[in-house]
Amino acid sequence: MAITGKQFLIRRKFLKLLGADFQVFDENQRQILFAHLKAFKWKEDITLYSDESKTEAVIQIKARQIIDFSAAYDFFDSKTGMKIGAAKRKGWKSILRDEWIIMDVDDRELGTIKEDSTMMALLRRFITALIPQRFHVMINNVEVAHYRNNVNPFISKVQVVLLKEEPAFQPAFAIAMGILLCAIEGKQH
Repeated sequence: MAITGKQFLIRRKFLKLLGADFQVFDENQRQILFAHLKAFKWKEDITLYSDESKTEAVIQIKARQIIDFSAAYDFFDSKTGMKIGAAKRKGWKSILRDEWIIMDVDDRELGTIKEDSTMMALLRRFITALIPQRFHVMINNVEVAHYRNNVNPFISKVQVVLLKEEPAFQPAFAIAMGILLCAIEGKQH
């Protein structure tokens, strides 16, 4: 499935008792993907589907280890089973300010995803979670995309904005990374 566009909205479904479900909308407010995070798994396992019927898997995100402070996640094309990239959380650096490494299929570092600032991150963690979280995607020292969450405590939404075309950060990978950010970072706040 070829995903095109420059802006997407990821919305976590409200009142989901087991696991988590995410809807992905394009810039015309059409739902283009649906993601499901399985409950009670020792390792994170997220599948992105073409729709809510879950008949056609598009991308699968799998944690490499059960519990890992610097967790790494592999992204796979569900049709071919081929790895399309990976992301690794920078463990100790992420205590104060969330930071991720974006990697290619051979785990070579391509870029980073960093929370907007240490000061804002500290305010979010220790004062109020009502300050929107924002992540900047940098590849070759150029910002190619950003993520911004909302401040609604009931319905989590993340806006994905691709600023420029980047072969290492295609829309499908950007959306999958956004869902991972929602699932992982959302558990901390």
